[in-house]
Amino acid sequence: MPLRDEPLEWNFNAKVKFFPVYYQGVVVGFFNPEYAQRIVKILNEDENLRKALKNACLDLLEQQGGDSREVEGLMSKYISGTKRPKYGTQAIAILLRERQAELDISDREFARFCDSYRLSWENLQNVYTGKEIEDSLIVPLARILGKSPAEIIAVRDGSQRKR
Repeated sequence: MPLRDEPLEWNFNAKVKFFPVYYQGVVVGFFNPEYAQRIVKILNEDENLRKALKNACLDLLEQQGGDSREVEGLMSKYISGTKRPKYGTQAIAILLRERQAELDISDREFARFCDSYRLSWENLQNVYTGKEIEDSLIVPLARILGKSPAEIIAVRDGSQRKR
């Protein structure tokens, strides 16, 4: 028999109840009711969006005389196109857009801000259109984005360069 001051090793909270979540009739997990409803809603929305994408891709293939067996590949192409790039010029372009949003300034004001750090409007447009970023722009980009030049190079080059 344990002493009164010893902590109990087994315990439970009778106030917390977990709900089972099902997918196609099979229990996939148990969740706190606070989260279960939101999780199920998000997963169902995802399922509906995938079905809509599949239908749109099937329609596109039908219009262009393509093979309906290509639908999965076409879906993958569109889904991968929506993912945020981690590396390359487009990743830096996204960082610049986020920086502009942080500063809460217009495109014109942001162009002037960048120019004050020696990134011309033309170079800014080149980044936005996906042109290669020259080494001479690394330091201005680092200052604008509040990152180190090494971080900018890592984002620009990704795994292309081994250090």
